[in-house]
Amino acid sequence: MPKLSATLLLCASLYAATDAEVVSFLKKGIGGNPSISNLQVDINGKQNVSGMNGWQAYFVSIEADLKQGGDNRHINQNGTYFVSGDVIAPELVNLKTGERYNDIMAPGFNNAFYTKANLISGNANAEHKVAVFSDPLCPFCRRFAPEALAYMAKYPKTFAVYYYHFPLAQLHPASVSLCKAAIAAEQNGIDDVTLKMYQVDVNANEKDDQKILDAFNKTFKTKLTLVDLKRPSVLKQFELDQKTVTTMMVNGTPTVFFDGQKDPKKTKYKDVKVQ
Repeated sequence: MPKLSATLLLCASLYAATDAEVVSFLKKGIGGNPSISNLQVDINGKQNVSGMNGWQAYFVSIEADLKQGGDNRHINQNGTYFVSGDVIAPELVNLKTGERYNDIMAPGFNNAFYTKANLISGNANAEHKVAVFSDPLCPFCRRFAPEALAYMAKYPKTFAVYYYHFPLAQLHPASVSLCKAAIAAEQNGIDDVTLKMYQVDVNANEKDDQKILDAFNKTFKTKLTLVDLKRPSVLKQFELDQKTVTTMMVNGTPTVFFDGQKDPKKTKYKDVKVQ
């Protein structure tokens, strides 16, 4: 499914870049698609682009109804646009380093998402708050998460670690049910679920929920059933995690926010003096 913002690719224009005019420009560009109706565009925040004098990143939410063939779908997307003076661009790249600013910039972490249900280690009033978005079957996550989470868990006064399940369903279909099983186990009081779920031996392309659950139960020595995966409290937590993913414009795993700001290198926790 193409993103709504695709209608604006490379569509730069000259104008006085007030917030209202940014919204007006985006509405005009996206709303020009006859398949789109009930369009709503909002600015969720903006930041100066470090090292790029005069440029600001606008974090925008786009909501609309989209007609594709005989289907009508409600779309809720977030995007980043870059504005400098009279110019708007959907992408900004550093010519010398090749760094793509779309990948490194994100809105400041919303404090409302630091919930008790997502706190997996540390004290809520610890010196630093770390938010981790991860897919348990992502190869990069399997290398990063177990080591990073175990390290920070040793210092509860230094790190409050909040974890958000972000299964990449198109790449690793099995991760969706695996994440739901992890949430169910956490709600049942099982310890260290987040760390151990990276040890579950299951094919990332598996789509049989029972086989995925069998692999989970084997690792955790639990007896979860398919009914547990559909438990209202499990589905609610899973949906809240996905809402956080969308709002914070997370588009890959692992993604880390350190003290409210995106940490592209995911290494800031290593530079902290622990206590």
